Amino acid sequence: MMIELQNLGCHNINFVTPTPQVPQIVKALSIAIEKGLKLPLVYNTSAYDSLETLKLLDGIIDIYMPDAKYSDDKIALKYSNAPNYFEIMKKVIKEMHRQVGDLVVNEEGIAVKGLLVRHLVLPNNLAGSEKIFEFLAKEISPNTFVNVMSQYYPAWKSFQYPELSRRITEEEFQETINLAKKFGLKRLYF
Repeated sequence: MMIELQNLGCHNINFVTPTPQVPQIVKALSIAIEKGLKLPLVYNTSAYDSLETLKLLDGIIDIYMPDAKYSDDKIALKYSNAPNYFEIMKKVIKEMHRQVGDLVVNEEGIAVKGLLVRHLVLPNNLAGSEKIFEFLAKEISPNTFVNVMSQYYPAWKSFQYPELSRRITEEEFQETINLAKKFGLKRLYF
């Protein structure tokens, strides 16, 4: 399938929430590479990953695309059942950056290697954007490519939480962009 996607003109192979399938992915990659796979490999994740697994992928993955969801562990536990999310996410993103560095794009503007962090703006600043941007700018790199996303849509159980039961406002989104700029993050996409 990876070779077929390459032949169709895809720019990369994007593995979404791949951690549980890493052994199978590595085995499939060895076959695909023998058959001529040359596309960049993208590891698309929540950043709530095992450091041991990531270290095994050193030299295999070209582009890491983690989410930076929350900076408050209590909020991460409440809404995503993710204990110690912020500390785990920080260690994971540091390891990813150590492996691939800042995002590199080719002359056509297509990502070929590096770290691309996604941050979804939540209503009432529940994501804790300021601490996330401060971490990225100071502990990763001010050249970290950050996709600041505005598409939060309340669905499923979100209506059980009044603070999450609405879309974000334009003001909330603009405040978040301003926070990223405040910390000197230069490569913002929104």
